[in-house]
Amino acid sequence: MAQKIILSGMQPTGRLHLGNYEGALKNWVALQQDYEMFCCIVDWHALTADYDKTELMPDRIFQVAVDYLSAGLDPERCSIFVQSHIKEHAELHLLFSMIIPIPWLERVPSYKEKATELGLDSYGFLGYPLLQAADILIYRADFVPVGKDQLPHIELTREVARRFNSLYGKVFPEPQGKLTKFAAIPGTDGRKMSKSYNNHITMGESPEDTGAKIKKMFTDPQKLRRNDPGRPDICPVYALQKIYNADYEELYAPCTTGELGCVQCKSKLIESLNDKLAPVRARRAELEAHPDTVYDILHQGADTARKRAVKTMALVRQAMHLA
Repeated sequence: MAQKIILSGMQPTGRLHLGNYEGALKNWVALQQDYEMFCCIVDWHALTADYDKTELMPDRIFQVAVDYLSAGLDPERCSIFVQSHIKEHAELHLLFSMIIPIPWLERVPSYKEKATELGLDSYGFLGYPLLQAADILIYRADFVPVGKDQLPHIELTREVARRFNSLYGKVFPEPQGKLTKFAAIPGTDGRKMSKSYNNHITMGESPEDTGAKIKKMFTDPQKLRRNDPGRPDICPVYALQKIYNADYEELYAPCTTGELGCVQCKSKLIESLNDKLAPVRARRAELEAHPDTVYDILHQGADTARKRAVKTMALVRQAMHLA
């Protein structure tokens, strides 16, 4: 039996952080064993907000590619490529835009939220979910790994597939959201880790910079002195301990009694986090030292992705009598 197909992607905003790594990349690495994977760097999507910073895009794309590879994505098992290198994404998006009502796009929850938050009002931003649908359907993907907040995007993609199929005949499968348990990674200020909040720790952070950031992390606001009892359940440092320290349970009781101070707790986290990230950082340094290898992988991935995209567009043109 042919392997089922998965499409995933991230915007090139520069080096990825621990939230990206724990929440998505680790899962992709596991999925590549059992699925045919297309892992995209969606640079066109990034233009919805960063259209005036295009000079930053080449380095950002390179950094994301390096993080994909250093996390363990294997170019022998999955196709790693840049969205804009496959022009069929744009062609399919254009054809979809002819048949999809505007209210379908306006009702996507993230549209109004981000439009207000970021002050975006472009045509491209409105069409962002439709381009995302094209990204998925151009590979006739069976699954898309997402968290619950992304399910409305997958449902829109399914509706787009249904509408196209009803008008022109069955071309596209209706992809399923493959729900994954995204690890909740707190940032250094206790909020969700995000570059927007400038509270992130990147995958390629040096051990020294990682330590400096963790030493400044928020903890329990009621634990003001070393011997004050703490509340690990609300402490972002302890939340990271549960992910990176195999002995995290042994820290719980001493924290609640005040025996374990925040400085000592942070030191344990720094040690365990740096140990866990050491292999990733080593691979990253090797890839950065050989950029041609990274570019070759992106070109090879694009060649593989393009072959499937071209086949899909041939089916689309034939169905729409545009062949």
